[in-house]
Order: sequence, then C-alpha cells, then structure tokens
Amino acid sequence: MLSRYNPWQEFNTLQRQINRLFDSALEPETVGEKAFTRVPAAELHETADAIHLKLEVPGIEAKDLDIQVTENAVSISGERKSEKKSEENGRTVTEFQYGKFQRVIPLSARIQNTNVTAEYKDGILNLTLPKTQQEKNKVVKVNLN
Repeated sequence: MLSRYNPWQEFNTLQRQINRLFDSALEPETVGEKAFTRVPAAELHETADAIHLKLEVPGIEAKDLDIQVTENAVSISGERKSEKKSEENGRTVTEFQYGKFQRVIPLSARIQNTNVTAEYKDGILNLTLPKTQQEKNKVVKVNLN
C-alpha cells in the first residue's frame, strides 16, 4: 500500500512535545509529599566598582532567607512556606511552589565580601557587592600578532 508523506506531521509531533515540556515545567516537582521550589531568577549588572545582583524571591520573608558571600560567589537559600488553611469545603488548584531552595551564583570578579550591602523590598533582593581594589585597578594588556 502506498502512503503519502506529510512533512507537517513531524512538525506537529515536535510542537506537541514542546507543549508538554512547558506544561510540565509549570507543575511542581514532587517527591512523596514534598514539593521542591525552583531556584529564584537572578540578574547581574557589573560596573567598574561593584557587581549588583538582583534576585526574585516573592512570597518569602526576609527572616527565611540565608545569604552567604565569599570573594567569588553568592549562595542564597530559603524556604517558601505554604499557608495553612482551615477550610474543609472547596477545592484549591495552585501553581505556587512551596519548599526549600538553594542557588549558588559565581561572580566574574573578586569582591570585598565584608562590605556587601543588601536591600529587600517587594519580593526583590538587591545585593551590592563591591569589587576588591585589585579588581578595580586591573588592566590587561592585549598583544596584536
């Protein structure tokens, strides 16, 4: 029997697989009864004097965040706790993710970890990480062949 080749069939299959990937990315990953939170999104901005790091950690109180800074990395961990509801009737569907998270962000320059400043407002953590004096004065000679 002769069948006609449909090139769009492979494209449709690929599209379904991509849709399933995105659908599963929105579902909490569960192991037993516990759900694990994905790591917070980060944004780095480097100036001549400092590295500015922003982290998105909505729904987490400052007391539930642990921030540790070395000369070349920032480690942040915390926990988003679920709210206890006393309602017995009704149904709740949520895409919120609760649980512990940890993220280590390597830095592109050495910093003075004793002079880091932090501000936490509206679910955004802003860290200012001043560079060491050697990093500020670093000049690299480029040779042309």
